[in-house]
Parts: sequence; C-alpha cells; structure tokens
Amino acid sequence: MAKPQNLVSTQQVTISTTPQVLAYLSQLVATGLYGKNLAEAAERIVVKSVESLLKEGILKSVRHK
Repeated sequence: MAKPQNLVSTQQVTISTTPQVLAYLSQLVATGLYGKNLAEAAERIVVKSVESLLKEGILKSVRHK
C-alpha cells in the first residue's frame, strides 16, 4: 500500500554531527520507536525538543499559512 501524502508541507534540512551523536541516533533507531533510519530519528528528536521548549515557554507558537 502506498504511503499517504503528508498534509503538512515539509522542508529539507541538512545537518552535520559527530560520530558520537550518530551512535546515539543509531541506538534510538534500534529501539524501533524513533523511525526507521537516522534522519527519521533526528527529526523526531527535534520535534520532541521543540515541543518541550514550547511547553516551557522558551519558544512561542507560530502560525502557518
């Protein structure tokens, strides 16, 4: 079955990181809870971090057009 289309537009971001961070992301992928690859795991960590910063009031919610 085909993957459903994402209802929210996305933007691509390229990051560079250390071998140690890659090892941690690999551990997260191995749990099966953070996606199927390093990019998905990194994206999920970013989302969780942004959610936390929103709850703490460090970031303000933005409206999308």
